[in-house]
Amino acid sequence: MTEKQVEKARAPSSLVGYAPATLSFGRPVLQRASFHDPPAPRPPPHDPPPSNHRRPLPKMPQASSLPAWAELQAHRDNVGKNFVLKEAFANDTDRFAKFSRTFKNDASGTDILFDFSKNFLTDETLDLLVKLAEQAGLEKKRDAMFAGEKINFTEKRAVYHAALRNVGGWDMKVDGVDVMNNDGGVNSVLNHMKEFSEQVRSGEWKGFTGKKLTTIINVGIGGSDLGPVMVTEALKHYGARDMTLHFVSNIDGTHMAEALANSDPETTLFLIASKTFTTAETTTNANTAKSWFLEKTDGKGEIAKHFVALSTNEEEVTKFGIDAKNMFGFESWVGGRYSVWSAIGLSVAIYVGYDNFHKFLAGAHAMDKHFRETPLKENIPVLGGLLSVWYSDFFQAQTHLVAPFDQYLHRFPAYLQQLSMESNGKTITSDGSPAKYTTGPILFGEPCTNAQHSFFQLVHQGTKLIPADFILAAKSHNPIGDNVHQKMLASNYFAQAEALMVGKTADQVRAEGAPEELVPHKIFLGNRPTTSILVGGHIGPAELGALIVYYEHLTFTEAAVWDINAFDQWGVELGKVLAKKILKELDEPGNGDGHDASTGGLIGAFKKYSNL
Repeated sequence: MTEKQVEKARAPSSLVGYAPATLSFGRPVLQRASFHDPPAPRPPPHDPPPSNHRRPLPKMPQASSLPAWAELQAHRDNVGKNFVLKEAFANDTDRFAKFSRTFKNDASGTDILFDFSKNFLTDETLDLLVKLAEQAGLEKKRDAMFAGEKINFTEKRAVYHAALRNVGGWDMKVDGVDVMNNDGGVNSVLNHMKEFSEQVRSGEWKGFTGKKLTTIINVGIGGSDLGPVMVTEALKHYGARDMTLHFVSNIDGTHMAEALANSDPETTLFLIASKTFTTAETTTNANTAKSWFLEKTDGKGEIAKHFVALSTNEEEVTKFGIDAKNMFGFESWVGGRYSVWSAIGLSVAIYVGYDNFHKFLAGAHAMDKHFRETPLKENIPVLGGLLSVWYSDFFQAQTHLVAPFDQYLHRFPAYLQQLSMESNGKTITSDGSPAKYTTGPILFGEPCTNAQHSFFQLVHQGTKLIPADFILAAKSHNPIGDNVHQKMLASNYFAQAEALMVGKTADQVRAEGAPEELVPHKIFLGNRPTTSILVGGHIGPAELGALIVYYEHLTFTEAAVWDINAFDQWGVELGKVLAKKILKELDEPGNGDGHDASTGGLIGAFKKYSNL
């Protein structure tokens, strides 16, 4: 490449996506905007974190200034923009074998196949993406995370959730302290969780009237809710059928009211999940639960037997009335969206049993090991993350679809939304400057086949490029009707990926006898990329653990390339601060102070309608 070509390739791409499809000589042509047009003006970035929060490390270059970025842009312009998936398969009979990877899950013996072959990939593309990862320092950043370094530089914290599932006996330290075996460390908390969960399940741990606790209400929000909800739903096949689980997160009183409506205080156990025990939504819901419990028991109920805390703040926990012995702690290096592996997963351990919870951790650790030790070109989460960067920054894809063909995984996309969008919804790179490229795709999804009857229309025939992941288990936990349900589910899993790739031409539509005026409407352009994930058996605890960690490290890979901090979440703070101010104003005359006309008007209307 000439110097001029390199500079041109390094220019930020336009954020304009796919233009509407037109027809030429009866064949569909997908028009794209120029990827060398000047970028649209950027809104002013948020102020960077205070300088004293930054790590004392050398300045990292913007990803778009790396040589591999320029090479990828040139490759995109020369090869990628004209890449046709079905032609790639026709020209290379080994394409499936070349671009698929199999994860050997040592925790269960069940393989997980990741088929990347229906993506915009050539040998050169893969080499260049790996080169980009190397130049961005992915391997060093990965090693720093596993070494317990404080890679969450805005909060000066290690990122060590891998220690929570360290069943392989790795030596894991933060600031020289063994986090596995120290007093109150990972193994100590796991032993506490094992003992308590087995006592609740067996009935040894009883309520204040001597009855077995059969209703579990987990009170938390964010990672303290999404993780346990998703995992207990995903592993429902393994759950205790004599138990009823509720997860209360929303400050909307309806959420708590519905959970309490049919609950018996004599048989209900509350798990109050909050790292700080000061989160407004959680403490409000927890106090409501405590008031309900004491009221229903005429003040005779014993808090210590019906409330436990999943927290790090012993002072606030004891103020609430929970015995410190019933507090399950975890460290500051556990981020909320990575906390289901910690004490926050106590509801999971109670519901599915500690042995299954341990298998869940083991499957996660197996994927950690793969990510930590496997060369980048064969590293499954790395490939997933690099493909995300490829589509986001070189094809202007703004969204990513995850569609599990498994009803038990119906909350999996919601869980991944927090994992991905809270982690990588950032504009600022490690040196405090605005990113010159797109970060953080919008992740969405629903289980199939339901999703096929809602938004798949847009995926197939819309003007947007939407890379998609499809997930299927080869074996169903419920093979009813001579397994006909699973066969139909699988047929849709295969068909959707194939249809998105091959599409349907005008000639094919005409051959079906369609009137000429309907031909344009029935054309499918195809060439839509998908990654197919096939679990070679049931999705059990170990398989679920591995799938979650695949997406964790995929997200890490994206952030490493973009040079952003995937482990803070300052974006949620401003709204919290304003909400506290407005909450006080709702009990005061007027429409509040210092608000814009819209907010003030809405406050006034709310007070009027609710008779405040």
